[in-house]
This record gives sequence, C-alpha cells and structure tokens, in this order.
Amino acid sequence: MPPTARTENRTRDGHVLVWEQANIADGEPPTGRRFGTRHYVVFMLFLGMANAYVMRTNMSVAIVAMVNQSALEKHELFDDECPDTDYGEQDNSDHQDGEFLWTTSMQGYILSSFFYGYVITQIPFGLLAKKYGAMRFLGWGMLINSVFAFLVPVAARQGGAPWLIVVRFIQGLGEGPIVPCTHAMLAKWIPPNERSRVGSIVYSGAQFGTVISMPLSGLLADHGWDGGWPSIFYVFGIVGTIWSIAFLLTCHEDPITHPKIAEDERKYIQQALWGKAGVNIPPIPWKSIWKSMPFYAILLAHLGQNYGYETLMTELPTYMKQVLRFSIKANGTLSSLPYLAMWIFSIGVGWVADWMLTSGRFSHTMTRKLSNSIGQYGPAIALIIASYTGCNRALTVAILTIGVGLNGGIYAGFKINHLDLTPRYAGILMAFTNCSANLAGLLAPIAAGNIIEGKPTIAQWRIVFLIAAGVYLFTATFYNLFASGSRQPWDNPDNDEPQKPASIEAPHENGHNNGYNNGTTTATLRTTTGMAEQRQ
Repeated sequence: MPPTARTENRTRDGHVLVWEQANIADGEPPTGRRFGTRHYVVFMLFLGMANAYVMRTNMSVAIVAMVNQSALEKHELFDDECPDTDYGEQDNSDHQDGEFLWTTSMQGYILSSFFYGYVITQIPFGLLAKKYGAMRFLGWGMLINSVFAFLVPVAARQGGAPWLIVVRFIQGLGEGPIVPCTHAMLAKWIPPNERSRVGSIVYSGAQFGTVISMPLSGLLADHGWDGGWPSIFYVFGIVGTIWSIAFLLTCHEDPITHPKIAEDERKYIQQALWGKAGVNIPPIPWKSIWKSMPFYAILLAHLGQNYGYETLMTELPTYMKQVLRFSIKANGTLSSLPYLAMWIFSIGVGWVADWMLTSGRFSHTMTRKLSNSIGQYGPAIALIIASYTGCNRALTVAILTIGVGLNGGIYAGFKINHLDLTPRYAGILMAFTNCSANLAGLLAPIAAGNIIEGKPTIAQWRIVFLIAAGVYLFTATFYNLFASGSRQPWDNPDNDEPQKPASIEAPHENGHNNGYNNGTTTATLRTTTGMAEQRQ
C-alpha cells in the first residue's frame, strides 16, 4: 500500500484502527529483536505438533514389521501381477516376519484405535482450554501420550491386539488437546499481523513429524533393538517425554504470566491484542451457525480431507509392502516422500494465497476456493491415476507424491476459512469440524482393511483409492458451490449489546491509550477490532 493511502486509512471517525496502531503494523517489537520469547513458544508448538504426528503415524510403519507376513496365506500378501524380483531392495531377512498373526481387518482396527481417543477429547479440551488455560492441558496430554508409547510393546506382547488397542486409545486421549490448545496459545501469544505465517509454520509440524517418523521408523524396525519394531516406540517415547517436560517448564500460558519475557516484547504483544480485551463476546449464535451453508461447506471439506488423508497416511506403508513389495526400510522412506512434498507445498501456497489477497485481484472467497480446489482435486486425480499404474513402482510413488503434495493447498483453503466466516467464533467452529472430520478419518483404515481382507490385490486396492478419490471430489465440489470468504451476518459486531464506556479503557503505564480517545464508543471499538480480525 502506498504511504499516502496508508496515512489516509489510519483513522476511522477520528480513531486509529487496531491494525494501524504504532508498533502493531510492524513485524518486530520496538527493539527490533529478531528472536523473542514468542518465537520460542512458536518453536516449541511446532515441535509439539511434529511430536503429535510422530506418535500418530509410527504405528503405520511398525505394524508392517509386527505382523508375521509369511504365516499368512500367500494370496493375502501379494498380487500376481507384480513380479517377485524386480526391485533390488527386497529384504528377505527373518526379522521381517513379525510376532503377530493379525489379519488386515484387525490391523485396520488397531490403526484406527488411536483416533477414537483423539476424537472424543477435541471439543471438551477446546472448552476447558478457554476456561482454564491451554498450556497445561497440552503439556500433560502429550506427556501421557509419550509415556504410554513405552507400553505399546508390552501391551502387544502380553495382551495381544485388545490390549494394544487400549494403549493406543489412551495415547489418542492424550493427544486430543494438540489442535484446540495450540490454537488457543497462538491467540494469546501471536499478534494478529503475524498469525498467518506463524500458524502455517506451527501446523506444518504435522507434515514435518510425518516426514521424520516414517523413514526413521523404518530404520528402527530394520536395525533397532528388542526385535526392531519396539525400539520405534521407545525412541519416540523418550523424545516426546523430553519435549513435554521442557514445554511445561519453559513455556507459559501468555505473555502476562511469563516471568522472563522482555518488557518491550510484552508491551508489543499486549498492544497488538489489547483491542479484544474490552470486548465481551456475546453468546454463541448456535442457531445461525447450524443454518449456515458456508459452515457446512467447511465441514464437508474437512470430512473429505481427513478421510482421504487418513487412507493414505495409515494404509500407504501396507500398500508399499503388500503390492509394491518394498523392504521395510525403503517402505518408511518412500512412504514419507508425499508428506515431504505436502510440507513444502503448504508453505509455498500460503505465500501465493497472501499475494492473491494483497494484490486486490482476488477476493477471499475466490482465493479460498482456488486453493482448496488444488488441495482436494489434486490428490483425487492422483489417487485415480495411481489405482491404474499397476506394478510400475516409480510411477506410482511419483503420482502419490505429487497428489499428496498438492493436498497442501487446503491450508489456504478450508483450513483458514473458519476465520473468514467468524473471527470471534472460529475456534468453536474448528473444534466441531475437526472432531467430525476425525470421526470420518478413523473409518478410513477400517474400510480399507475390510476391502483388502484376504485379497490385497491391485484390484482391491484400486477400490480403496477410488473411494477416497470420490470422497475428495464430492466434498471439494460441495465446498466450491457453497463456501464463502465473507464475514457472516451472525458475527456482526455492530449488532452487539452496548457496553459501558469504562469497559474499553485500557490501562497503560505511560498513560497512552493506543490511539483511542476516552470518548470512543464501544461500538467503534468492536467494529475496529472485528475489522482487524477480519483483516488477518
């Protein structure tokens, strides 16, 4: 924006807008410090998100080594279309024959058990974090998740599949706070003008964790101790425990309670977020939300994303082994390539989406729909093509890598669309869509396991891929028809009940009021606050 235009837009009715206040439009605190306390919190949240996805995906690789493949029927393992010896890294050593005789359907139940625990804690932890604070729920939840990782080998060996399912379910319970509590902490620590890039960095930890987990799990299963696969859970259990303790000891709920944060950084964050402090958010307009088609567009897109993503994340290592016949070590490495592509692309598409919006050539609605179309039509087409590539290993891996990489477009699509519709209730909407989407996601490995039960041929895997592609196509099309990037009428701050003028006074040691005169009306404050949030 030209300097002249910026100066002209700095005030509205004589009052400085929230996003135009001094030190708020700037990307750094007054001292120009490059790395502050808030950046450390962001770094820890990034590692926490990565750790969460490590715990979520390591079973997908481990279960390949846990199951005694040789003891199963020959036709349950490989399709006759693929020759036995056309890939040099086939590994016929004894340790590939695992300890357990679990059918593919039972493996599906084991893989999905984590998500049952994860799903049922989404909304409760979102509400608890709002009332009691997010940090301790996040830290202790991930500590429980990490400690129970040590019990996975014991449960599997002593109690079989039922006890393993129980342990994985408890791990899911511990991981439930990761999304709602991370979101709550970002809201308290990160100024509005930094949230887009910071949010993409933190949540890209999901792909980073997957990229780290799959190849390292493959190496541990191949060369680890105690039979190989148990070392996967020991190593990541140690890492997760260290992170949880460090997070609880070094991070704090918000800048106000942090004892060691620099005073200039504390003031910088408080000034940027102050506009919300004097606003009493009215009751949640449940009736209007349930009647909102843009909300259902996000909900359906989220459902389709999780079904397709979980199909690939939990079943891709098994497909690599049963059909393409990669060794366990190659399996983990190659299975991680699609998520490496998604990690890189998700960061890039965020910058492009920001350019589209700031250029003035694209509306929020158009930007969201275009980004989401790339993120969901891309993997749908890739899954369709991959289902017909047969035994061409290189082409199959390349197609799946491109498809999952394009899936990164969702972060600039429906993932951020909650904030467009309703800045003040975006967290509530995310809790409901994320919970519902994970319910759909946990069905993916169960459906795949039952489809390929007893006959994991290319033809049966084609059904698994085509179902996921169909879900992607339907939900993406529904989103394009009904999605909106505009703030909804039921979240209009102008309709709020008036507050007493005293409630908007902001105490500051230097006596300044951040550009708001004492006579500023609450309605004006609400309007500027809401517009600032909408601008994020």
